[in-house]
Amino acid sequence: MKLRIFTEPQEGVTYDDLLAVAQATERLGFDAFFRSDHYLRIRPGDPGPGSTDAWVTLAGLARETSRIRLGTLVTPVTFRLPGPLAISVAQVDQMSGGRVELGLGTGWFEAEHTAYGIPFPPMGERFDRFEEQLEIITGLWGATKPYSFEGAHYRVEESPALPKPAQRPRPPIIIGGGGARRTPRLAARFADEFNLPFRTPDETRQAFGRVRAACEAAGRESMVYSAAQTACVGRDEAEIARRAAAMDLDVASLRAGGLAGTPAEVVEKIGRFAELGAERMYLQILDPTDLDHLELIAAEVMPHV
Repeated sequence: MKLRIFTEPQEGVTYDDLLAVAQATERLGFDAFFRSDHYLRIRPGDPGPGSTDAWVTLAGLARETSRIRLGTLVTPVTFRLPGPLAISVAQVDQMSGGRVELGLGTGWFEAEHTAYGIPFPPMGERFDRFEEQLEIITGLWGATKPYSFEGAHYRVEESPALPKPAQRPRPPIIIGGGGARRTPRLAARFADEFNLPFRTPDETRQAFGRVRAACEAAGRESMVYSAAQTACVGRDEAEIARRAAAMDLDVASLRAGGLAGTPAEVVEKIGRFAELGAERMYLQILDPTDLDHLELIAAEVMPHV
């Protein structure tokens, strides 16, 4: 099981805070640093300095790290047009020496769209745009001649399909979520990895099963499966409670719905996801100033998973 650090910068985190987490992620031996892609705080509280742009952040981190994978969970298709997004991700991939992964989704948080003047169409249209963006982005990256596409929402005509990413044939694409019909089909068609965030092991088993069935129907033989869970690890109950309080969450809810507890407890729960076929676990870190938390996970959890 590969452990990946997953941050939520929209809650009020500066680039320098994220840089410290990313460099600790690399130094401590974690597999990757990921961040959400939001423009507005989701949880109640002081917004602090506000959010940072996901791909601007990752471009900076691409030059200030050397080993870890970098990516988003997930970039909403409502935020960016597919052509410019393909260019941005390709450029960050070049800047990182081929370490970028693109998590892409429909978007869901209407308030951030309203706050920053971003159109927020109904769910059905967002899924339609999602599919067209996947088609265009993968088409641009893979094209060996001028690329064209005609869809209901986007039109691309004789694009030079440049720049190309460093990774060939392209950076890995991550699709996630618990949708029962379109999500598995799109994952089977476009994704290298399917991620299910913040669900129980039983819900994860069902979602993985739907994607496996879609892959079989599409004639695909392989898919990387992963999960994301909120992390709150402590050496004893006092340390667990202190970390939960810093996140404005209670220990009982974190234990029930996340990776909370002693290192041994967390290792056991990660093992349940591994039994379901998960190869990667994204550890949602809600207090990015607590680098000792990462130190503990790296020392007491990572060697046992």
